[in-house]
Amino acid sequence: MTLPSKEEILAFIRDSKTQVGKREIARAFNIQGPAKIALKALLKNLTNDGDVERGEKRRVGQAGALPPVDVIDITHTDKDGDLFAKPAKWESTAPPPVIFVIQPKARGFAKGKYKPLTVGVGDRVLAKILPAGDDSYEARPIKKLAAAPTRLLGVFELEGDRGRLRPVDKKYRHEVIVARSDFGPALPGDLVAVEVFDVPKYGPQRGRVIERLGPMNASKNLSLIAIHAQGIPHTFNDQAVAQAAHAKAAPLGDRVDLRQIPLVTIDGEDARDFDDAVFAEPDTDPANAGGWHLLVAIADVAWYVRAGDALDRDAYVRGNSVYFPDRVVPMLPEELSNGWCSLKPHEDRPVLAAHMWINAQGKLLRHKIIRGLMRSEARLTYTQVQAARDGTPDAITAPLMERVINPLYGAYAALEEARSKRGTLELDLIERKIMVDREGNILGVEPRARYDSHKLIEEFMIAANVSAAETLSTSAYPGVYRVHDKPDPERIDGLREALQTLDLKFPNAGEARAADFNRVLAQVRGGPHVHMVNTLVLRTQAQAVYSPENIGHFGLALKKYVHFTSPIRRYSDLLVHRALIAAQKLGDGGWNPKQDPDLVAICEYISMTERRAALAERQTVDRFTASYLADRTGAIFRGRINGVSRFGLFVNLDETGADGILPMRNLPQDFYDLDERAHRVVGRRRGLQLRVGDVVDVKLLETDEVTGGIVFEYSGREAGGREGTAPRQKAPRQKQSGAPKKPPHRRTKHRR
Repeated sequence: MTLPSKEEILAFIRDSKTQVGKREIARAFNIQGPAKIALKALLKNLTNDGDVERGEKRRVGQAGALPPVDVIDITHTDKDGDLFAKPAKWESTAPPPVIFVIQPKARGFAKGKYKPLTVGVGDRVLAKILPAGDDSYEARPIKKLAAAPTRLLGVFELEGDRGRLRPVDKKYRHEVIVARSDFGPALPGDLVAVEVFDVPKYGPQRGRVIERLGPMNASKNLSLIAIHAQGIPHTFNDQAVAQAAHAKAAPLGDRVDLRQIPLVTIDGEDARDFDDAVFAEPDTDPANAGGWHLLVAIADVAWYVRAGDALDRDAYVRGNSVYFPDRVVPMLPEELSNGWCSLKPHEDRPVLAAHMWINAQGKLLRHKIIRGLMRSEARLTYTQVQAARDGTPDAITAPLMERVINPLYGAYAALEEARSKRGTLELDLIERKIMVDREGNILGVEPRARYDSHKLIEEFMIAANVSAAETLSTSAYPGVYRVHDKPDPERIDGLREALQTLDLKFPNAGEARAADFNRVLAQVRGGPHVHMVNTLVLRTQAQAVYSPENIGHFGLALKKYVHFTSPIRRYSDLLVHRALIAAQKLGDGGWNPKQDPDLVAICEYISMTERRAALAERQTVDRFTASYLADRTGAIFRGRINGVSRFGLFVNLDETGADGILPMRNLPQDFYDLDERAHRVVGRRRGLQLRVGDVVDVKLLETDEVTGGIVFEYSGREAGGREGTAPRQKAPRQKQSGAPKKPPHRRTKHRR
């Protein structure tokens, strides 16, 4: 009797809804007598080779296959709101299979007999598991189980015969120990994911290592912490990689030929992708004397990334690129982001472009969106362009002065005038840049330069975004708007009270405009309260988000606004490009007119990914800065207070921009009252007053590069401050930092 082939047995096991044994296989292939011994040997070889795995009662199943009933953890939703899960236990080195969760329907619910079983992200459930093809599964929940154990990210350390986790989240205050049997593959100094499974009322928590993410190696992996802690996707699926690798030059076809126009890109020195190019010339229309014709060309990403394809799915999941001091997690593979979608000099590139005509005062008179093919005249930097404008052009910029650079600045002057009249919110905030070497080691921190060349590009991009918004607002196609709501009335009331302590007036909440904030900012500019007022005004503002419903942009004082100019790094801009292509009938790559996207869900998701990226970037900057300051413990630094709370003051250092905590216990010995209205703390006995915006000297006590935490001790204040000048009566006692009977004892627990 001939035994079935290895492939036939594997196909039978794979197609079976349950695990099978030797008896079921023999019956299926009519194997009898001595041939059963040979079948047993064949199954053993398949098991040893890893093709099948042995289950209970001598039964076998496809390797990596899930049992018919299993415990799963629901992990995320896709853009359609569908739920996905992973096995609660997965010991294989291969990635876990995709599990699509089907929401259960409760029988008799309409008659009020039963409550529906609803499940969501974060739930752990017992479910029926059915193969769905392509190594994926469908799960039908049976019942909810206890909540999934807490998953923590941290650095694994050894303490004697047991492990200990240093959580990357500075707010996680519990001690987590790991028994030797739960180490898994972790080594001391590794970044690991730990599942906390025992949370006693007292004493340390217990956890087990469920994933080893690699050695920390100090600075070069600090951004890796944020990537994993925030769940930022950082690998592309094979289909997306293959699609990007096969991309090629876009044909001219029906595009407008822009290759004779001297468009240039202007970016930072360290930029690797160039997605916008600009050009300006005086308007030749006699009716628009002193006016300008502007052209902003944007990489045509929609030509390469079509709705629903592999690249689009990966781009949506990311939502945007994420920028760290030592690396970038791009929204698109490098073949596109740094290749076909990057407007490299002297190479043909497809673009969507906005033609705009403005008058001498910068008012937008008319505009037109086209699809074209351009060839960049030069790749310029902000520093290079500003130096040329200031009278020191180099070999590249000198030939471009008359026909490119000077006209750009002429048009910018008109746009700047319009911006001023419009009343755009003008916050005076310093942005800092972390410099690293090729190994990711931090070299220093310096303020980012702010030239007119930066402002020029910003104004050109805003004008293009407005043109795109106005085009979409008159079309029948859905659009993604960038909206910024008016400040919350309660926040404005709080700001008004704080400004009253500085003898500054501010209108009522319902009357406040961006121009009113600018007036207050102008009043304190150059004075001792400029930092405090800028900080308070910033905290008053709402957060800008994406929305299919246009409510305008308060900060920019614009009625219609979209993000159109960065489709390489923002999914929102790609959506806007597709809508424009469809609305203007510009060819392939637009929305499918028969299927509108669910923009409500999409906008909520990409607004979340933007917040996720901002948090990851900010936390990574904190970690790099803490690492940079680690060998300067005990040094004295000058900084500014940018926040007050019951437990301490938040201080921002002038030299590096580092943010740290100055705990109440590290202030001169006294009892301190928190005056929330004036954003200050006041010492009762010695009268020391410290409030937002004050310049202080602090000693660096402690840094932690894993959490990014920095702890200071008070060392004095700038000459002319208010130390010892507070009146002897008690300050407002809205909130207190401790028991009012006696000053808190100064502890030195956190000193080194």
